[in-house]
Amino acid sequence: MDVVKTVAEMKARSRALASEGSVVGLVPTMGALHEGHLSLIRIASGLADVVVVSVFVNPTQFGPSEDFGRYPRDLEQDAALAEGAGCDVLFAPSVEEMYPSRFATVVHVQRMSQKLCGAFRPGHFDGVTTVVAKLFTIVRPAIAVFGQKDGQQVAIIERMSEDLDLGVEIIRGPTVREADGLAKSSRNAYLSREERSQAPVLYRALEHARALYEGGERNALKVVEAVEECVESDSDAELQFVAAVDSKTLEDLATLRPGAMIALAAFFGKTRLIDNVVLE
Repeated sequence: MDVVKTVAEMKARSRALASEGSVVGLVPTMGALHEGHLSLIRIASGLADVVVVSVFVNPTQFGPSEDFGRYPRDLEQDAALAEGAGCDVLFAPSVEEMYPSRFATVVHVQRMSQKLCGAFRPGHFDGVTTVVAKLFTIVRPAIAVFGQKDGQQVAIIERMSEDLDLGVEIIRGPTVREADGLAKSSRNAYLSREERSQAPVLYRALEHARALYEGGERNALKVVEAVEECVESDSDAELQFVAAVDSKTLEDLATLRPGAMIALAAFFGKTRLIDNVVLE
């Protein structure tokens, strides 16, 4: 596995791969790799000739009071894990490489970026779409793999890729969970022992929503209220939102249907966790 740290070198590598006719798969990450990321790398490895994994803690998607400064960083460990999962090229640029001093462009996906998490993290998804658009331009992948845990993010990236004719097929990898159902996340490391013991309530609540749907319930409000009650009665979590939306368009739903996503965000102490289930 090669480690590339400059945009110029990554672009040169991308041009060479294109001239060879190689199918390139990209897995964008912010590092602190865990089994969720590794599952995405394995998916890409099965679909592409060459897998590029980016490791970049993107400052533009963090708010002023969020955890950019303390976000876990360990490039050596990330490199070892990525290589073991099938990564061929690790792209690990600096902030200065990705955002030169005169950088002034933002990619904004209207409406979808301003609801759910976007309503509470203004500018967050502009940071995501801008950096992903840059990665697509630099790496020139045919496919890019994102995790369903970040359901709003992947829907927005799908919309951006289609709207801008970027020619990148977006693949959704399933959410990878701990044995007790908690979605794997780099931020789980922030949880205290007590918070960690309570956090699986999010998955239990979402599975309750799935059970209601499979039992015939189609009233979205009733399902949302059931999720809220489950979380609030069985933990000290502070719910930020629970919503029922279309998993592709993020349109609010009054009546549940196949492809509906029940999404939520909650705080355990100072740690914000997100999760979702898609109803089929």
